[in-house]
Parts: sequence; structure tokens; C-alpha cells
Amino acid sequence: MSRHPSTKWAQRTDKVFITIELPDAKDVKLNLQPDGQFSFSAKSGADNVPYELDLELYDKVKVDESKAAVGLRNICYIVVKEEKKWWPRLLKQSGRSPVFLKVDWDKWVDEDEEMDNKFGDMDFGGMDFSNLGMGGPDEMGDDEDDDDAVESAPKDEEKIEAGSGEESKVETLATSEAKA
Repeated sequence: MSRHPSTKWAQRTDKVFITIELPDAKDVKLNLQPDGQFSFSAKSGADNVPYELDLELYDKVKVDESKAAVGLRNICYIVVKEEKKWWPRLLKQSGRSPVFLKVDWDKWVDEDEEMDNKFGDMDFGGMDFSNLGMGGPDEMGDDEDDDDAVESAPKDEEKIEAGSGEESKVETLATSEAKA
């Protein structure tokens, strides 16, 4: 008897992400029909345990534009929707989803947030710009003391005289390693 692999999904207006979590999958077979019928089968583990998945997606899809990738730990399928619209759920059948099917919160974007992430025709895909090293207005001010602080910094060869002398040993060691 076949088992159902743990499966996660997320969507955008134009596509659905389906991730089947099955490490070391062998004999992977994926089938996607234009009417939204999606099937998967594979074997996994030392005992070649069979796994199957048969889903009827909410709406029609573009089979030719959809892509699949089989990895070591999972199988990812990007399914392109026939119509660019938000689906209320993944499956055509209403009601409770199967226990093996979960939302992929790592890829999930709400419908209204998806529109907020687009700048003209450019989609930055939720990229986090906070780590680019650009400070705010308080950090980018024109302080005249900034230039003086850079000029008065000790050079690599200079020793720091303050403290118990541990700083001098550390800096001397760092300087000698840099020259080697």
C-alpha cells in the first residue's frame, strides 16, 4: 500500500508552488494535466517504500510553462495557472484539506502583499533591503568629526598602549600574521 508524502503549497497570482518532502526519492513520476489533475509517485528509503499523491487542483493550469525539480530532500513543482487570479484554496474539493497537505509559510505571500512588493514592472520577490548597509537619515548625516575619526585611528603597525598590555600582544600577533 502506498503512503502520502508530506506536501506543502503556496501561491502567487500567476503560479502555485508545490513542494513534496521526500528524501532520497527514486523512480519519481510527475504528471500534470491542463484541467489541474496532478499526480506523483516515487519510492524512498532502503525498503523502497512507495509514495503516491493524486490532487485535483482548484483550476486549470498551463502544463507547458510549469516546471519541476527533483532534489535530494524534496521535489519542487512550480505550476503556472491558466488565469492570473488568486485561488481560495489549492484543491477543487471544498472542506478540510488532507492531513499530509500544509501551507508553505516560507513561500506564502498574501494577495494584497503581493501587489505591494511590485514596483512598476519589477518584482523584487520579497527581498529584504534592510541588510544592504544603508543607514537612515540619522546615520547618514554630515558630521564633520567623521573625517577626523578615520585619520586618528591607529595604523596596523602601531600598538595600543592603554590597558594591561594584552591589547598590544593581540595586535602585535595580528600584525605579524598579516605580514607573513
